[in-house]
Amino acid sequence: MEYRQLTMDDRCQLYEMLHQGATPKAMAAALGVHPSTISRELSRNRSQRGYRPHKAQEKAEARRKLPRRPSRLTPELRGLIAAKLREDWSPEQIAGWLKGEGRAGVSPETIYLLVYADQRRGGDLFTHLRRRRGRRRSRAGKRDRRGQIKDRVMIDHRPAVVDNRSRVGDWETDTLLGKQESQALLSAVERRSRYTVLAKLKDRKAASLAAAMVELLSPVRERVLTLTSDNGHEFADHQKIAAALQADFYFAHPYAAWERGCVENTNGLIRQYVPKRSSLDTISPGI
Repeated sequence: MEYRQLTMDDRCQLYEMLHQGATPKAMAAALGVHPSTISRELSRNRSQRGYRPHKAQEKAEARRKLPRRPSRLTPELRGLIAAKLREDWSPEQIAGWLKGEGRAGVSPETIYLLVYADQRRGGDLFTHLRRRRGRRRSRAGKRDRRGQIKDRVMIDHRPAVVDNRSRVGDWETDTLLGKQESQALLSAVERRSRYTVLAKLKDRKAASLAAAMVELLSPVRERVLTLTSDNGHEFADHQKIAAALQADFYFAHPYAAWERGCVENTNGLIRQYVPKRSSLDTISPGI
């Protein structure tokens, strides 16, 4: 349904239907507009004495006369953002760089909207995003078929201080798979500082991952308080890792990637240089 502005006649009809007890959905159908148009009209143009057509019309006309705020995305800035996207910078990187250049106020979300608007016009900027928009699959009611890791402690029991990012020492960890099923990289990211360490695994067995994790984080063991991973069976030796690093180990819920958003976003950056289905043979073990 196309958007259109309400007229004075519409507002008079709306006033009558409102006093007859009609629902916003029914009012929207009668006027041929979206229900959100009705909700917005009743909230923005209501006066102290309730909704009155003439007062609502005056408010709407006064609002239309207000000068529009100039867009932050000038043609020069749009061109600069497009150039950085074609260099495979992420919207988050571009927003951070612009802020460092004294051009604050352009958020990653604004850049994503610019990319998707370009896509609707037939542009190709979206092809430079590390993650493409896809249809979300509902996981509701689905059972985790991978089995359960013994003695795992779920993220629900993790200290609340971890969520605040108020201290250094809380890590998220994950694996990035290579072309062959046996190939993988281990990534670990400290939540507050974003300090990231990587290791190439000789295989995806739990014992190999545990040994690599301990070796990777032992140099900063004083700064390892908690670890959070997904439910992959390569983390089955979590208790050995926790004991060696003297840290607490927690598991996110299945199909809840947002509970480990820090390492997920970092893995997206790593994938720029190690794309999915690429061989890890050329990567040295001491990455």
